[in-house]
Order: sequence, then C-alpha cells, then structure tokens
Amino acid sequence: MSTDHRSLRRALGRFVTGVTIVTTVDASGRPLGLTANSFNSVSLDPPMVLWSLARSSRNMAAFENAEHYAINILASDQTGLSNRFARPAQDRFQGVDWHLGTCGVPVLAGVTAVFECRNNTRVDGGDHVVFLGQVEAFDHADREPLIYHGGRYATPHYGISSP
Repeated sequence: MSTDHRSLRRALGRFVTGVTIVTTVDASGRPLGLTANSFNSVSLDPPMVLWSLARSSRNMAAFENAEHYAINILASDQTGLSNRFARPAQDRFQGVDWHLGTCGVPVLAGVTAVFECRNNTRVDGGDHVVFLGQVEAFDHADREPLIYHGGRYATPHYGISSP
C-alpha cells in the first residue's frame, strides 16, 4: 500500500493535540529537550504516559539511554518556547527558566503540567520509537494549555457544553 505522506499528515492534523517539551540529561549531565505533540496517558495504576520520537532524531541515543525524562505540557503563552525546542540549536536551554526536578531531569518554568517519568519501556513504532514512562512525580498549574491543530498553534476557548 502506497501512502501519500503529505495527505496523511494533513488528515492526522485534524486531531487536536497538546504541545510538550520532553527533557532529560545526557551521559555528561547536559540538559536536552525537544518539542513533541505525540503524548498520551496510558494508565492510572500504575501511572504511565507515552510519547514518541523519530528514529532519525539526533537525540535518540540520549533518550534511549536516559533513566528518567520529563514531559512538560506547555501553556498557551509558550509558543516561543515550543519553537525554540523544535529547531536545531547548540543550547536550547540558554536563557530558559528551568530547574532540576525530583528525578534529576529539567523541568521548565511556567508549564501547565509536568510528568517526571522512569524510562521503562520502548516499543518499535515504524519510523518512531514509542516511549512508555512510569510517572514518578508530577505537578500542574491552572494555566490554559497550548494546542496544535491543522499545522498551527491555537488556544482553547473554554465554554460550557451540554453532555
């Protein structure tokens, strides 16, 4: 079966996603991070989440070998941060407000939620690797999330809806 990748990407873009920055430290303790919108909850007991990374990512080895990583869910005013971590840069953390979290990985300031995870399981997902992490620490704030839809950033417009 041949797939028109551009058309498939447009169809997938119809699904609204949140925007995250996944962070860890490399073998030398240097912070690493990248923007990802492939995040989802898996289980409450035990608490688990997932995200995926392209096999071609230059950060693949660091994330595969990391004991922990953090999934930082961005707030609606963090578009610039998302763009910064989505593009190649020598030091994406330069000038960014962050601290080491409970599990020893970078946690970004101002996010709407963060999940610090043990790097438990990795699953083959075609041209991506799916990371399943066991949540060991988390925090959240009452902030509007940054969302992505149809190839663009957006913010939710909360309202009351009928069941």
